[in-house]
Amino acid sequence: MYIPRHLTGAITRAMTSFPVVLVTGARQTGKTTLLRTEFGVSHEYISLERPDIRNRAQADPVGFFAQYTGPVILDEIQYAPELLHYIKELIEPERKPGWWLLTGSQNFSLMQGVSQTLAGRVAVLTLDPLSVRERLQQEQKTPDAMLERVFAPTARPAGSPLGQTVNLAEWLLHGGFPEPCLNKQVDRRLWFSGYVQTYLERDVRDVTQVSDLGAFSRFLMLVATRTGSLLNMADIADEISISAPTVKRWLSVLETSQLIYLLQPYYKNFGKRIRKSPKLYLLDPGLATFLLGLHSRDAVLQGPSLGPLVETAVVTEWLKFFRQQGEQPHVYYWQSGPGKEVDLIIERDGALYGMEVKATATPTARHGAGIKRWLELAGPNTRGALACNVDRPQALRPGIRAVPWHLGG
Repeated sequence: MYIPRHLTGAITRAMTSFPVVLVTGARQTGKTTLLRTEFGVSHEYISLERPDIRNRAQADPVGFFAQYTGPVILDEIQYAPELLHYIKELIEPERKPGWWLLTGSQNFSLMQGVSQTLAGRVAVLTLDPLSVRERLQQEQKTPDAMLERVFAPTARPAGSPLGQTVNLAEWLLHGGFPEPCLNKQVDRRLWFSGYVQTYLERDVRDVTQVSDLGAFSRFLMLVATRTGSLLNMADIADEISISAPTVKRWLSVLETSQLIYLLQPYYKNFGKRIRKSPKLYLLDPGLATFLLGLHSRDAVLQGPSLGPLVETAVVTEWLKFFRQQGEQPHVYYWQSGPGKEVDLIIERDGALYGMEVKATATPTARHGAGIKRWLELAGPNTRGALACNVDRPQALRPGIRAVPWHLGG
């Protein structure tokens, strides 16, 4: 089952200006499927994952590329990043827009090669796991329209729903990777188990030298317990008896592989003290619950990790939304002492949008107290909302609404 991806619009726009468009992202997010479905008629497809094709391309790159006279989809370029030098030579005479569509699971060697050889010639876009809006096959909205829709200061008529909804527990269990998200015949535990093992065996060994895969596996599970929390590398290092520099290097591997996101603090002085550490989020809640050993609705909804998992789901939906537009998101968190925090701040065109996240399905004015304090500190040109497990917006306080945790509608 193919679901149209919102990144297609950004790819199409990039193809009008850049001779090369590189679609990166974690493994199994659907990069190949997207390009072959949307652009397979206009572009010839080549997969470098096949050893025979990769060997021919590496042995005689000039002769290999001479076979293709039209636009090309070159899949899994990270297996042969040295080919980027030959692509650069081929595009120089005319720089035909949209001629080369590349995919690659982002890693250090690939991105280093791209920055060195194709600077100014390539648009780099990220395909994340499915968003809720994609899962519901809803149309793409502009950032301004979405911010206005979610952060509108007054209630929608009669408290009408934003649109279709998804079940929170099911989303936390299955996440947005297309296979476990869309195919009900897939055994979730087996899929995520295979995903983790494949990631350990292929990507980690390719990107960095990990001498103890058992320690790295424990590190992954520990990262899952920290999703939605402030990053403390010393604490992680102590818990699994590795050095802080090793933790830093392994976190870089996860970040570069698009499995985690480090949300930076908002630095403008809204209070006396602002914490400097980023907050850590696994980019897919299904992977997070698997690594936490949560495999049922009751285990998710009644366990101590529910709050951080819901926060993870909310933050990652906004990250996906902006990256689907081809934008780098300007998102942060704010924390200035006990009781003074906002889980997500979106900065756009000089305005600030603050969002607090709660797992509750019964929001009250008390749940909006943190956002109210932040709005008072932040001053004009700010809006706030509470994201929680409701299916329609509802008023909480003057100018503050409770809204569904996802961006559906």
